Parts: sequence; C-alpha cells; structure tokens
Amino acid sequence: MSQAAIIGTGSFVPNQIMTNNDLSNIVETSDEWIKTRTGISERRISTGMSTADMAYEAGLRALESANLKAEEIDLIICATITPDFFMPSCACMVQERLKAVNAAAFDLTAACTGMIYGIVTGEQFIKSGMYRNILVIGTETLSKVLDWEDRSTCVLFGDGAGAVVISLSEKGGKLMASNLEADGSKYDLLTCQAMPLRNPYIEDLEEEPVLPKIRMHGQEVFRFAVHTITGNIKTLLKKTELTKEDINYIIPHQANQRIIEQASKHTGIPMERFFMNLNRYGNTSAASIGIALDELVRSGKINSGHKLVLVGFGGGMTAGSMLLEWN
Repeated sequence: MSQAAIIGTGSFVPNQIMTNNDLSNIVETSDEWIKTRTGISERRISTGMSTADMAYEAGLRALESANLKAEEIDLIICATITPDFFMPSCACMVQERLKAVNAAAFDLTAACTGMIYGIVTGEQFIKSGMYRNILVIGTETLSKVLDWEDRSTCVLFGDGAGAVVISLSEKGGKLMASNLEADGSKYDLLTCQAMPLRNPYIEDLEEEPVLPKIRMHGQEVFRFAVHTITGNIKTLLKKTELTKEDINYIIPHQANQRIIEQASKHTGIPMERFFMNLNRYGNTSAASIGIALDELVRSGKINSGHKLVLVGFGGGMTAGSMLLEWN
C-alpha cells in the first residue's frame, strides 16, 4: 500500500490585529475577562481579503515548502465553513490562482475538524494510487459570520488559512493512523444558518432575510471538546500500540486554553507537549490546526523520529485525529 506523508506546510493570516482591548470598545468585555476564560489575547481580522485569497497564500507557501510546482498537484481540497460563494468552490478558485492546471478541486465542510477530514480524505486518494500530490487547505473568514454584539462568541474567532501538501513519500510527516467521528444528534450545539427558503410559494416572508451568524451553546461544546480530544488521543495510541510517553507534540484545534488544559489532565500528557498559538490567533476553525502545524514545523523543534498527534473537534458535531511520524 502506498505511504502518504505531509511534505510541505504553509499558513497565512491577515495583517490586521484585533486585541482584547479593541474588542472592549465594541462589546461589553475586557482583556482580563477574555484571557482568563479562553487564553486568547488577540486575533487576526480580514480587512478585504477573501477566504479564497487567504487559501491561495497559504497554499503557495505549502507548495514552496514541499518544493513542488503547482502543475504537479493532482487534487486541491479546501475545508471551510465560510466560502466566498456557494459556487464556484473555494478549491476551484485556488486552482485558478495557483495555475494548478492538472488538479481536480472540491470543498468539504467539517467545521473546525475540516483540516483533519481533508487530510484523511486526501490520504485515501494517495493510498488508492489515484493521485500522488494533494494540496489540503483549511481557510476561514469567520469575521463575516460573527455577531459582534454577542460577547460569548465574537471574542473567540479569527481569520486565516493553513495548508499542507500530502504526497507519496518516505520523507516528511508519515500518516501512521487516523480517526474520524461525527455525532449529528448534537448538531444544534454550534451552528451558522445558511440562506433561508424564499420563493413564490412561501407565505409571510420576512422583509429582510436574517444574515448567517455563529451561534453556540458554550458549556455543551466545552464538554464535547474535552471528551473527544481525550478519546481520540487514546484511540490513536491503541491503534498504533504506542504510549503517551512516545508522543512528542500534540497539535489540538486552537479553540480554548481551558479545553486543552482539561484534555492534558484527562490524558496525563503534560501541557508543555500541547502546542498552542491561540493566544495570538484565536479560533480560526478549519485553519487552526494547519496554522499551528506550520508554525511548529518552521520553528525547527521537530526532529526525525518525532511523533505528532493532530486532533480536532467542531460543529456537526465532528471530531478527528491523526498520528504523524516525522522523517
């Protein structure tokens, strides 16, 4: 069976920084209130760049990291809940910008678990022998779907994109095991409504349709997150017959520091092995794991033989994880 590996990483965030103090000027909150509850100090906000724009920038950096030309890419997968259009897909727009003329392209939706779902999906194309080089991008412009009067949600999120190139390779981060989960019975815990039904047969139409906004039941999402992060780490260890001492780094979805602290407590894995950058970027949904992985790779802290766990959770509700061995 063909071996898939991550051979390149890239990320992009907008230049505009919004601090907690900036937020306190538009909603009733404070730097202390946000930091003590989430660990977030600031986030990046787009001032004009679209979801596809940021995806392109992250993808370009991933290709440079992998030392590949755009025409060598066979497939582009974009994970996003904030596309610029219903159609065309974000992936098709990225394909055009990159001039990846030989690539198929599609989007997928798994909310904050999108990067994990995208990489695992791409891996199957490589294992089957259908494709050799695949670009997976998690990209979000969450600022356009936030209720800026709701302090329970608007303080959490930011904009950005993360990308990886996965290929048939013996070098890079080899995908040793993975796990995907979903629990649709909890779909209403984290939602962002799409366009309402409006046609000539619908009576009592509202004058103006309600714009989509993120809504969240925070405590229930918190419990789901801790449970699924803990469970996914244990599942990967069981699949690979490794112990928690064998894991060098865990890159969790960057949602809330308290969630990660609880996962550390429940797994018995020290916090220093959980890589976090949420203090600077907030929750960037499908982009967060890709941004964090790119930062960790470029930091030079990953050595040959190191084992990394990527683990996420998100609306749907969805969850997923993978274990990489770096070579």
